[in-house]
Amino acid sequence: MLIFAGKIEIMVLVGIDWLIIFLFFVVLIAIAVLTSRSAGKGYNEFFLSGRNMPWWLLGVSMVATTFSADTPNLVTDIVRQNGVAGNWAWWAFLLTGMLTVFIYAKLWNRSKVLTDLEFYEIRYSGKMAAFLRGFRAIYLGFFFNVMVIASVSLAFIKLAGVMMGIQPAPALIIAAVIVVFYSGLGGLKSILWTDLFQFGFAMFGAVIAAVLVVKGLPEGVHGLSGLLSHENVAGKLSLFPSFNQSDLFLYIFIIPIAVQWWAVWYPGAEPGGGGYVAQRMLSAKEERHAMGATLLFNFFHYALRPWPWIVVALASLVIFPDINSMVSAFPGVAKQYIREDFAYPAMLRTFLPPGLLGLVVASLIAAFMSTVASHLNWGSSYLVNDFYHRFYNPKATEKQKVLFGRISTVVLMVFGVLLALVLQNALQAFQYILMIGAGTGLIYILRWFWWRINAYSEISAMIAASVFSLGFIIVENFFMIRLTGLTGNVQVFSFETTETYWNIIKLVGVVVLTSASWITVTYLTKPVNSATLQSFYKRIKPGGPGWKKVVRDAELAGISIVSEKNKSWDVPVGILCMLLGSITIYSALFAVGYWIYGEFATASVLSVVALIAAFILTKTWKRLSFD
Repeated sequence: MLIFAGKIEIMVLVGIDWLIIFLFFVVLIAIAVLTSRSAGKGYNEFFLSGRNMPWWLLGVSMVATTFSADTPNLVTDIVRQNGVAGNWAWWAFLLTGMLTVFIYAKLWNRSKVLTDLEFYEIRYSGKMAAFLRGFRAIYLGFFFNVMVIASVSLAFIKLAGVMMGIQPAPALIIAAVIVVFYSGLGGLKSILWTDLFQFGFAMFGAVIAAVLVVKGLPEGVHGLSGLLSHENVAGKLSLFPSFNQSDLFLYIFIIPIAVQWWAVWYPGAEPGGGGYVAQRMLSAKEERHAMGATLLFNFFHYALRPWPWIVVALASLVIFPDINSMVSAFPGVAKQYIREDFAYPAMLRTFLPPGLLGLVVASLIAAFMSTVASHLNWGSSYLVNDFYHRFYNPKATEKQKVLFGRISTVVLMVFGVLLALVLQNALQAFQYILMIGAGTGLIYILRWFWWRINAYSEISAMIAASVFSLGFIIVENFFMIRLTGLTGNVQVFSFETTETYWNIIKLVGVVVLTSASWITVTYLTKPVNSATLQSFYKRIKPGGPGWKKVVRDAELAGISIVSEKNKSWDVPVGILCMLLGSITIYSALFAVGYWIYGEFATASVLSVVALIAAFILTKTWKRLSFD
């Protein structure tokens, strides 16, 4: 980067950059073709890779799916607005992830379902169980996945516009065609192997970008130490929000760590497991591989991956202190796309030299494609198995199911691209998804361990979450309109005290009201029939006090549903492993941060804590039972 009299000179892609991007696509397509030979044989191969995948490949695929082109943008948005501590909005989900590792991974693998939505008809009974499965197939398979695809496509639009000089529509069409080609060609197996390549490529690009941004900072900043002491950055470095700002402390830290992680459904961090994480666990060779995959995913996702993005986000506060500075630097980009999250691609375009610019652009394209491909395959698996085959064509052949899966892959991509042109920033979609999932998380945990939950419980939870979320949004908009009329200017997502407390009330209110609704409905409706509950218990072996009635009733009827191997309930051991795993990964996350900050004594202590916790964890998880 060159700066003359305060003016920023923006780098442009040259021949070597375009060559690197072209070679990236060639390698990607080659991997897809080589791994696609068996995908068309049937549903099991196309969507679950024959249930024979190793833990390390599945774990990398999980983390590659959550590493999209919009993820650095989201982290940048958070850091610029709320500092590094703002990342507790998603760091808190590690607790959910650790529960999945040590409790739910083996339960999902035991279920042997084709999708996690098939779970509904082995756990619940009657027409409402079928309705719930079909409704979720459309809601998650189509609407939710379209929203996620649109969100990451929005990031790709900004990437293409800022770093490649391509208009949104042509850029998305080109990328969409390639993604649909390899995800539709080889199914999950192609996605897993391309994810391995793309994740390594994307992480290398993220680290290179962070190093070059720091090295390229203007004179007077003096590298990393100068960046961290800069007046625009120094107040953003804390890993925890200040106690002195009680509203921020509550909103950024207390609510996520006390409520959000168990109460809110969010993809990749679903309470009770689920989604594309469950798809990977169902594809594992056996229970230990399912557990190992989710553990590797959580370690990469939380402990290692965020810091290159955080460094670039902090540096952006020096070069682009506000949105207007980015608008001035990029006059050719539509203003609707220039928000706080725009700073990440803006920094890359500003600092990276020819060759490396193309490499990093290709790495971000890799991140975009891995996420979109996984959501296309995951969403179409719901549409095929839980809607088309279950309700429309129960006699469909394996080839017909694969064909419908490929068609639905194209449809999902088309609608995702169209919606991307409406969204404005990544944080907007993130906040919306959190709101519509608020209050439903607890039921996804308890349905494994409390026999009384039924299909009506889940249906009422979904309805209540949507209704109460909409109600709070209507109230919010009403008061915003009234306030706008008085002041003439309102900043909707500012973190002024009043609005921060309102956001807390909104989230907690939806959680409490939704939870109260589905618990009430549970007791007012009939329980699942005994045969279904006994079959579920024998198949999953959840154990615990929440199933004592089912076990007792089965014994009275002369039915054995408890195996000798699984008589003991190991969930308490799993919770202990969850706590040890959380200590390990949080310590590693903070240790990396303090090494970067130059606080070596604190970093050393946290590194030792991480190693000790990891050692104890390896001894403790051996007490878990496996089939």
